[in-house]
Amino acid sequence: RPPSTLASRPTGHLIYQCGGIDKRTIEKFEKEAAELGKGSFKYAWVLDKLKAERERGITIDIALWKFETPRYYVTVIDAPGHRDFI
Repeated sequence: RPPSTLASRPTGHLIYQCGGIDKRTIEKFEKEAAELGKGSFKYAWVLDKLKAERERGITIDIALWKFETPRYYVTVIDAPGHRDFI
C-alpha cells in the first residue's frame, strides 16, 4: 500500500467527518480520483494537492489544514513519509 494511503487518507476522512471540508468537494475529489483509477484516494486528496502526489499516491510536499469544531481549533500537518522526500 502506498504511504499516502497510510496517513493522508484517514486524515482527510477525519477532516471531512469533523466538518473541515464540504461534501461537494469530496464528491469532486472522488470523481477525479475515479477517473485515474484511484477512487479510494478521495480523502487523501484533501491533503495531497500536487498532481504528482495524486498520480503516485504519495505525499511529496508538506500540507497544512486548519478547521474548527464546536469545541476545538484543529491544525493538521501532513508531511512526506516516503524516504525520497524526507
